[in-house]
Amino acid sequence: MKNPKRFAVIGGGSWATALVKMLCVNQDKVGWYMRNSDAVGFIKIQKHNPNYLTSVTFDTDKLDLTDDINVAVGKADILIFAVPSAFLGGELEKLTVDIKDKIIFSAIKGIVPESGMIVGKHFHTKYGIPFENIGVITGPCHAEEVALERLSYLTIACADAEKAEYLAENLSSDYIRTKVTEDIIGAEYAAMLKNIYAIAAGIAHGLGYGDNFQAVLMSNAIREMKRFTKRIHKIDRNINNSAYLGDLLVTGYSTFSRNRMFGNMIGKGYTVKSAQMEMSMVAEGYYAAKSAFEIKSKFEKKARTPIIDAVYAVLYEGKNARRIFLDLTEKLD
Repeated sequence: MKNPKRFAVIGGGSWATALVKMLCVNQDKVGWYMRNSDAVGFIKIQKHNPNYLTSVTFDTDKLDLTDDINVAVGKADILIFAVPSAFLGGELEKLTVDIKDKIIFSAIKGIVPESGMIVGKHFHTKYGIPFENIGVITGPCHAEEVALERLSYLTIACADAEKAEYLAENLSSDYIRTKVTEDIIGAEYAAMLKNIYAIAAGIAHGLGYGDNFQAVLMSNAIREMKRFTKRIHKIDRNINNSAYLGDLLVTGYSTFSRNRMFGNMIGKGYTVKSAQMEMSMVAEGYYAAKSAFEIKSKFEKKARTPIIDAVYAVLYEGKNARRIFLDLTEKLD
C-alpha cells in the first residue's frame, strides 16, 4: 500500500492487548479503544492493562488511548476489532462516525448474534463495507504467548492481498511470523468452529477421557471442519494448513485456551451459567455452538457434524454430558 495507514484496535481484552503490543513494534502511534474508562486511565499512568496480560508494559507515548469509540475510529484508516462477538453489536451501535471507507480486520472468533453472520459478512451487509476492505486475523496464536514473546504465528486473510500483506508486515516481529491467504470465509468459519471443538476437548477432559481419546476427537474435528467449511464455501483449501489445523490444535490442547477451560468445567459438573460466572473471559465457543448448529441445520445437503451436535446438546439442550459423550465415542473413527 502506497501511503502509511493509521491503526486502531477496538477492544480491551487479552487479544486486543496482544494486538496493540504487536503493532507498537512497527508503529509510532496506535489507536486503542476500550469501553472501560478506568482501565484507560490506569494504562496511561501504570503503563499496563490492569485486567489482561498485566505483564505487558507499554510505551504510552505510542498509544492513543480513548474510551470513546468514535474518537478511535475517526482517527484510523485500519480498524482491528477484537471484542467478543456477543458484544460487537452493542459497540457498533455507539458509532456516529461513518466507517464505509475504513479497512476492517476482524480478530473475533465467532458469529454476531444479532445477524447470525460471521463478522466480515456482518460488516458488509449492515455497514456497506466492500469485501475487498474486510479481512480476518487468525492463529495459531494465544495472546498469553504473545505477552511472553514466544514464537507465534498469524494468518491474515483478505480478498485484497495487498491489504493482507500490509497488515502482516505491521504485525510481524522477531517473535511473530505471518502469512496471508485469500480464503477469508474459510478462515473465519474455521476460527469460529475450532472454539466449539476446544469446548468438546475440555468436556472430554473434565469427564476423565485421556490423551488417546483426545487425539481421536481432534482428528475427527478437523475432518468435520473440512465438511462444514466445504458446505459454506467450496474452494480448494488445504485444511491441514496452520490457519485451520494449527489453530484447532492449539485451542484444543493449550492450557491458555478459555474454550477448553470452559468445557473442562462443564465436564466436571458445572452448569453453563456457573461456568460463565466463574470465568473472567468470554468463551466464544458457547455462542458459536448455537450458531454452527443452526447454520448446518439449514444446509441443503446435511454435513455430518457429530461433535458440534454433541456440544450443542450439552450446552443448549441441557443433556447429560457423560451420556452425550459416551454416544459420541460411537460416532468417531
